[in-house]
Amino acid sequence: MKDAYQIIRNIRLTEKAAIATETNNEYVFEVHPKANKLEIAQAIRTIFGKKVDSVRTSNYAGKARRKRTAAAGFTASWKKAVVRLAPGETIDLT
Repeated sequence: MKDAYQIIRNIRLTEKAAIATETNNEYVFEVHPKANKLEIAQAIRTIFGKKVDSVRTSNYAGKARRKRTAAAGFTASWKKAVVRLAPGETIDLT
């Protein structure tokens, strides 16, 4: 599809993601909306050099937002990928 750095857009660092990292060796990424699980796994292997065990994805629709009184719009839609690494593999996020 695309370059690995176009597929993996950002790392999602939230409290829930930190707990998943500590307990299940899972990392949460914001990915390209048209990327599939195989492309995401290949991008993780390319960028971080780690073996991927599984990938779960979910799509999030943009929310309706208003600015002042008249201007209405939507936030951007995005896709989240939860990547579980093989046992013994870790990603240093610092």
